[in-house]
Amino acid sequence: MVTLILIAVLTGVLLVLRVKSSPIHRNGERLPRPPGTLPFFGNGLLFLQSRNKLFHWFTERERQYGKETFEISVPTLPPGIVINDPDSLEYVLKHDDLFTKGDFFRQRSMDLFGHGIINVDGMAWKRQRKSAVRFFNNANLKTLVDVFLPRFICDVKRDLHLKAQSQKPLDLEVVFTDLTTRIMGVLAYDMTTLGSKELKGNFSMKMDMQASSSFFHAFEFASSATGRRFQNPLWKFTESLFGGQLRRALAEVKEFGRSVVATAIENSSSGVERSSHFTDFHGLGGEKKLNRSGDGVEGSLIQYLLDGIGDASIVADAALNFLSAGRDTTAQALTWTFYLLMQHQDVVRQIRDELNDLVLDGKGLSLPCEKIQSSSLPYTMATFYESLRLYPPVPFEIKQCEKAVTLPDGTFLPKDAVVVWCPWAMSRSKHTWGPDPHSFRPERWLGDDSDGNEGMTKRVKKVFIPKTAFEFPVFNGGPRSCLGKRMAELQAVYTIASLVWEFDFFEVRRSGLKAGEPQKERVSRNSLTLPMEGGLPCHVVDRPHTQAIFD
Repeated sequence: MVTLILIAVLTGVLLVLRVKSSPIHRNGERLPRPPGTLPFFGNGLLFLQSRNKLFHWFTERERQYGKETFEISVPTLPPGIVINDPDSLEYVLKHDDLFTKGDFFRQRSMDLFGHGIINVDGMAWKRQRKSAVRFFNNANLKTLVDVFLPRFICDVKRDLHLKAQSQKPLDLEVVFTDLTTRIMGVLAYDMTTLGSKELKGNFSMKMDMQASSSFFHAFEFASSATGRRFQNPLWKFTESLFGGQLRRALAEVKEFGRSVVATAIENSSSGVERSSHFTDFHGLGGEKKLNRSGDGVEGSLIQYLLDGIGDASIVADAALNFLSAGRDTTAQALTWTFYLLMQHQDVVRQIRDELNDLVLDGKGLSLPCEKIQSSSLPYTMATFYESLRLYPPVPFEIKQCEKAVTLPDGTFLPKDAVVVWCPWAMSRSKHTWGPDPHSFRPERWLGDDSDGNEGMTKRVKKVFIPKTAFEFPVFNGGPRSCLGKRMAELQAVYTIASLVWEFDFFEVRRSGLKAGEPQKERVSRNSLTLPMEGGLPCHVVDRPHTQAIFD
C-alpha cells in the first residue's frame, strides 16, 4: 500500500513538473487547458468515461474554444492538443510525413490491425495503397451497382417482406452488416470461388461470408477491446489479468486472415476463375455468369494485394484492415441513416419524390450506376451525408508528430506530441454548419441550379454541394483520403433508395416507456467505429406497391 502511495505521489510530481514546463506553446504563451484539468492527473480521469460522455465533452469544448487549439495531458503519455480548426486539420492531413500514426496508435492497435494499411506509414502504406487503388476502379464500381447490389438487395427486400408479413421486428443493423459483409466478401476477397471448396484452415464459408459467423463476433469483440485501450493508460496491466477472451478473439481473427490469403494463393496457382463458380443471380432473370473481361470484377482486392506486396502475413493484415473499413463503417452509416429517417418522415417523402423520376412504367424503380450519382439523386445523397455528419463512423482521430512542427495557427508541437481531432464535435460546429448544427437537415448540403436557354423559363433544381475534407473529415483527407469513399456512396444511396421506395420502417418502442413518452436517443457501443448500442430493432411495413412484387 505504501509503495502504491509513493508511486502515485511520484507520478503526480513528475506530471506537475511536465505541466509547468510544457513544450507546447503558441507565440511563447501556454495554450488554454480545458476546465477540470487536475494538478496530478491532467485530463486522465476524463478519458476513463464512456465514449458517449466523451462525445459530449469534445462538443462542449468545441463550443467553448471554437477554432482555437487547446492542450490536453494524460499521465505517462506524450503531450497533446485537440484541434477544431479546418485550416489546422488541412495542414495535418496534407503533411502525412510530419504527422503519422505513431507509436501511441500502433502500440494499441497492432494486435488487431498488424501491419495493415490502417496501422502503417511511409513505404509500407504507399505499397498497400497502390495495390488497392487498382481494385477501386470505375469498372468494378459499375459491377457493384449493376450486378452485385441488385442481387443482394433483392435478397434483403425478400427478407424484409417476410418480416412485414409476419409482423415481427427485425434488427436493421444486422441486416446492413450482412449486406456489406457479402459485398466485401464477393468483390474484395473472391469468396465467390468458395462454391465448391472451403477456406483453408478451420473455416467453412460457402459462397458468402456471414456477419453472424464466429469470426465476425471475434472481430467485433477485438475491435471493442482495442478501442478501450485508448482510454485506459493501464491497458497492458489489466489485459494481463483479464485479457483471456481478447487473446482468443485475436487468435481467431488472425487465423481467418491467414485462411483467406491461403485460399486466394491456391486459387491463383490452380487457375480458378471467379466466373466458374458464381452463377444463379436471384432477381436477374435466371443465371448470369461473371467474367473478368465482361461484366465481372477485374480481379479481387486480395489478388491485387498479393501481386503488389507478396508477403502473405502482411497481405493477411491488409485484408483484415480493408474488411473492417469497407464493411463496418458503411453498415453503421446505413443504420444511423435509417434511424434518423424513422424520426423524419418529411425527409422520407422528399426522397420518394426524387425517386419518382427513376420509375419505369410497369418495371418499378430503375437504379443503374449512372443514376446513383449526386447529380441524379442530390437529395438522397444529401441525406446520407447529413447522417454521416451527425454520426461519423470514426468519431475520433489521432496522429503523432514525427518531428517538431508549428501549425498554421502558431501552435508549436515537439516531436512525438499527440494531435487529436473529433469529427463528432467538428460536425456540430456552428462556425462550419450554421446556427442549427444539431439538427438533421439534408437541405444544408443542397444549393440551387437552373437550366434552360436565354429567353426561356428556367427551371430551378437542387444540386449537391459537398464540404471540403477538412471541414467534413469523415472520409479523411490529403494523401490518406478514403479509397472506398465512392464505393460507400454507391452502396448507401442504392440501399437507401431501394428500401425507402419499397418499405416503411418504425422503431420498436423500448420496454418500460409510458404511453406518450418519447424514445431516448440511441447511442453507440464501445468500438473503434460507431456501432449502435443494442442494434436498431424496428417494424417493417410493405408499401402498397411492394406486395404485388412478391405475390
